[in-house]
Amino acid sequence: MADPKGFLNHGREVARSRPVEERVRDWNEVYVPGSLLPIISKQASRCMDCGIPFCHNGCPLGNLIPEWNDYAYREDWQAASERLHATNNFPEFTGRLCPAPCESACVLGINQPAVTIKNVEVSIIDKAWETGDVAPRIPERLSGKTVAVVGSGPAGLAAAQQLTRAGHTVAVFERADRVGGLLRYGIPEFKMEKRHINRRIEQMRAEGTRFRTGVEIGVDLKATDLKKRYDAVVLAVGATTARDLPVPGRELKGVYQAMEYLPLANKVQEGDYVSPPISAEGKHVVVIGGGDTGADCVGTAHRQGAASVTQLEIMPRPGEDRAPHQPWPTFPLLYKVTSAHEEGGERVYSVSTTHFEGDADGNVQWLHLVEVEFVDGKLTQKPGTERKIPAQLVTLAMGFTGTDRENGLVEQFGLELDERGNIARDADFQTNVPGVFVAGDAGRGQSLIVWAIAEGRSAARGTDRYLTGASDLPAPIRPTDRALAV
Repeated sequence: MADPKGFLNHGREVARSRPVEERVRDWNEVYVPGSLLPIISKQASRCMDCGIPFCHNGCPLGNLIPEWNDYAYREDWQAASERLHATNNFPEFTGRLCPAPCESACVLGINQPAVTIKNVEVSIIDKAWETGDVAPRIPERLSGKTVAVVGSGPAGLAAAQQLTRAGHTVAVFERADRVGGLLRYGIPEFKMEKRHINRRIEQMRAEGTRFRTGVEIGVDLKATDLKKRYDAVVLAVGATTARDLPVPGRELKGVYQAMEYLPLANKVQEGDYVSPPISAEGKHVVVIGGGDTGADCVGTAHRQGAASVTQLEIMPRPGEDRAPHQPWPTFPLLYKVTSAHEEGGERVYSVSTTHFEGDADGNVQWLHLVEVEFVDGKLTQKPGTERKIPAQLVTLAMGFTGTDRENGLVEQFGLELDERGNIARDADFQTNVPGVFVAGDAGRGQSLIVWAIAEGRSAARGTDRYLTGASDLPAPIRPTDRALAV
């Protein structure tokens, strides 16, 4: 145990954010660089090393949280990094982006603020990079087997790294111009600077993983040809079909899906544009959808100089405390204020968009909405609550409905789908087509980065077993593990 009295002696402290007026003028991460390290030993000491550590159960990766908390408390950063990497390929991603279901399951959280698990995690991995403790792990021997991984998001990268380390020759195919999937073009720079992706990719290249960007399987290369070239295929293509809003005026200029808007801002940071083709500068912006993607749109609009930002959510505002039907250690739905919300704007709950109104040139100018409430379990419009708000740029951030069907990949492979429209798979993550496996959102549905990495690791084990008859690779989850899904 780190410190038997740690949770009694120290309160919860989290990373300090830079002042709003400073950070909205740049795209750097919002946190004060180096602010965690001076406090992290005390924060790690709050871990009680429980007899039954429910944080393990809260984390799909099964992270060894009490162990690396103890090492962080003792400032044994090398040992902490080793324990962290034992279960997680990319802790610098999860430490910045994961909503931390592990903290919701922390035993201390029953009656006190939970241990700052995410902050400890990101401190360990940042220190490991700084001290050179993150090195390529090159396999001692090659199996002679080849694997194609389609998609370079967290699930694809995790599967590729695990399979490369198992000795297989792995090529990752990515249809975008850079590796990283939604990590690259869906997550704004202020939430995670892309240098974190770049150095992991360099580590993977040094281990032997090969990357093929600008290649869309199903279009540039037929799925059947890919299967002929490789001994196995792992599909980690995500759930990129965005949920749309079929209301009058949807066709007006200025109404975009979030994933049409956010990647352009990232491309500016990559140097592809001087200014984004779609910008919030000087405009009244409305973001439809109250989740993390919506918050990303809010923060991006602030940095582009929006005249105003309004975020709409059809559901009621969540409470600040656990609801009775979401008891510890389950992941609760709570009112959350992200860094983007701290920067300004208005959040409106329990409203539904009825239609958009444009000008004579076909540009959106107004969004008409109505308040809604639950009546007999159904969302119903409240008469007399209709109103309109200015909207010169609208982003739709309402989630995703499944994997992309337009490129023909599903049909060319002959893949079966489950009842939710995801690619079906068995306990080894294998589809109905022998030698073709699926991991991440494509098989699970829209989910969290921590689930994507866990699925990538598990699919790698199934692929390794298919290729060699056995596998020593860890498999943290099965496709049927939905109890912890958030």
